[in-house]
Amino acid sequence: MQKIIISIFAMLITINSVKAETITKTLLNLGVNKSVVSVSIKEAKTGKELYALNPKTPMLPASTLKIITTSAISDTLGADYLFTTTLYKSTNNDLYLKLSGDPFFTTTDLEKLITTAKDKNIAPKTFFIDDTVFDKSEWGEGWQWDDELNPLMPKFSAYNINKNLVKIEITPTYNNVPAAIAVKPFYPVTFMNLLVTDKTQPNNIKLERNNSIAPNTINITGTVSKLNSIFIPVNNPKINFVLRLEEVIRNKKLEYFNPIKNETLPAQNVYVVDKIEHEIAPMLETILKNSNNLVAESLFKMAGSVWANSQGTSENSVSMLNTYLKNININTDDIKIVDGSGVSKNNLMTADFMTDFLVYKAGETEFETFKNMLPKPGEGTLKNRMLYMKENLNAKTGTLSDTSAIAGYIITRRGRMYAFDIMINDAKTTSADKKNIEEQILRNIYANY
Repeated sequence: MQKIIISIFAMLITINSVKAETITKTLLNLGVNKSVVSVSIKEAKTGKELYALNPKTPMLPASTLKIITTSAISDTLGADYLFTTTLYKSTNNDLYLKLSGDPFFTTTDLEKLITTAKDKNIAPKTFFIDDTVFDKSEWGEGWQWDDELNPLMPKFSAYNINKNLVKIEITPTYNNVPAAIAVKPFYPVTFMNLLVTDKTQPNNIKLERNNSIAPNTINITGTVSKLNSIFIPVNNPKINFVLRLEEVIRNKKLEYFNPIKNETLPAQNVYVVDKIEHEIAPMLETILKNSNNLVAESLFKMAGSVWANSQGTSENSVSMLNTYLKNININTDDIKIVDGSGVSKNNLMTADFMTDFLVYKAGETEFETFKNMLPKPGEGTLKNRMLYMKENLNAKTGTLSDTSAIAGYIITRRGRMYAFDIMINDAKTTSADKKNIEEQILRNIYANY
């Protein structure tokens, strides 16, 4: 009997070795240097390691970091948290708009607040904005200056409105004549317009912020043949917010014609005129399914504020996260996290850390809710990826220049669920090739484990 048990044990080791070898061969066949790839695969319920390649090598997690930060955010703020932007009136007949850094706040919300003030026949002496919910830092540590025009990476602040984006509408004119450029809604941007109309060619438009001249000067070059709209981040969220507020005040005919000022909301002698509330649940979903960086950073800063019972700062947010990880006994010795979205190139994480965290989440009572917030093939950032795995994959992707990553849960053909993390930090491999490597590894897990 003892010999039989030893033989079975040896056979299982051999089978697992063969499975591991198939992943190694996959990497070799794809021609990738194994030193730039980190992989960790563990049983989701037990944490037993199934495969590992450089699992303790710190690498850039990119947006897979959102798995960690959204969990800490949800734990700190709670499932019922509301971002609340409130309009107050003082007994001195002043209006105070108390901002919350709400990443879902829009011009339509402003219109509702001002309409209520108008309907109540309020003619304010002074209109104040209280922006003290967050500090003045609008850009993450380690974010790249050449991403300033990337609509996926807008600045974030107390003044969030309309995703902190404006639309650049480009209209062709006559051949060899500069195109017409309009900003909607109005925002002060100066264009160095070298964009030429050429109706014989497809659109080829390049925008570049010219910081050497002025932060709101943008070089626009190339050719345009048909109407094109491009969304760009505003360089100054406060200016953008105040412009939108002044427009609404004029359009709703509220009797106020003086400048908008900043002042902290008084503790007494004020009452609520109206408020706008947005729930946290759809925000968490848009972070994980669509990898929204503005929402991720705004929630991360708010969670830090609530945790510290103080103003929202990056320092408070990182401390909040570290406390959360300590409370759930996840070792943080080999990681460094500086933002809430994974955009920063100062973030470092190991594949082993990520799968340890995913195994912890798999043991929570609300695990299915969490897992289903991660995209399936055909959803969100997996809309056109991993379709081979169908309903058997829930994963968060991450992409930066030179970096691609994916982490989550996979259910194999045998019905077994594994937590996995794959990170590829390689300047020589194209983004498409990195994603192909990830897919081939996951197909291997799906078919063989």
